[in-house]
Amino acid sequence: MAKTTQLRTYTVRDGMLDEWLERWREEIVPLRLALGFTVDGAWVDRERNRFVWLISYDGPGTFAERNAVYWASPRRKAMGLEPDDYLTRTDDRTVERVR
Repeated sequence: MAKTTQLRTYTVRDGMLDEWLERWREEIVPLRLALGFTVDGAWVDRERNRFVWLISYDGPGTFAERNAVYWASPRRKAMGLEPDDYLTRTDDRTVERVR
């Protein structure tokens, strides 16, 4: 399969941005990496409570199939992390690198 990259933009609840960042770094990223994803970068727009990141997958199966593996994994479930507790809005877009 060809590499698939998603640009993800999240609006984080007021006062929860730093906690979200810590959980993303400590819990979400390690599991994503263990499942074959790559994190191509991440940014914070504190003025707007936004978190933006690029995540890619270039392995067997599709991005969607591997994403389903992530959500179904026991390690993900053990996090006890519900996105709605932190995020008020998400926007995920599949993007292509321009050369």
